[in-house]
Amino acid sequence: MARKFFVGGNFKMNGSVSSITEIVDNLNKAQLDPNTEVVISPPALYLLLVREKAKKEIGVASQNVYDKPNGAFTGEISVQHLKDSAIDWSILGHSERRTILGETDEVVASKTKYATENGVSVIWCCGESLEQREAGKTLEVIASQLAALKAQISDWSKIVIAYEPIWAIGTGKVATTEQAQEVHASIRQWLSKNVSQSVADETRILYGGSVSEKNCKDLSTQKDIDGFLVGGASLKPAFVDIINSKL
Repeated sequence: MARKFFVGGNFKMNGSVSSITEIVDNLNKAQLDPNTEVVISPPALYLLLVREKAKKEIGVASQNVYDKPNGAFTGEISVQHLKDSAIDWSILGHSERRTILGETDEVVASKTKYATENGVSVIWCCGESLEQREAGKTLEVIASQLAALKAQISDWSKIVIAYEPIWAIGTGKVATTEQAQEVHASIRQWLSKNVSQSVADETRILYGGSVSEKNCKDLSTQKDIDGFLVGGASLKPAFVDIINSKL
């Protein structure tokens, strides 16, 4: 089964009512590749605004979700809140949450397990730091992150993996096409060896890390790159070009 190309837009802690409305209006009017799945992720305060304004073909993701049902967890968002608001996706394990907010592999896996078991699909992020890459530990680091996920997950059908080298996020540095393909192939190989061949064949693996309208076409031709998780460029009109990179 061919894997459907997937482009996610992570707005991070950016935007306003007016700017996010403009982004959504632009996406609604654009001719988007019908063979590409599109999911955008505004800050939590704007999730309902985006879901109400975006055409139904565009998915909406939160940037975090908690691993417990509704209760006394001040400041968190529950899976139940997302479902009640018709939000079908969440981004989990982004390096900014791992490094700045101290989320461990186990915390990310627990959140992913709770979300997927309760009906919310997850863009699960992994990646290495510059120090780890220079020490030749890229594949080791990612295998360890995947192992923590596998320890808690049995159903992979609601998970999209996003490989984001931390050293390339927002820096303007981009992994070369060959570097990205090498890591994507190793992730697929790990899934084949440690989970199953069908999960390896069916799981979409996205590249993230300074993706732009300039480099997306080349990256999209690689056999193990199934799309992108886009940061800063998702706030710009060029996001449409990235969505349409397979055309």
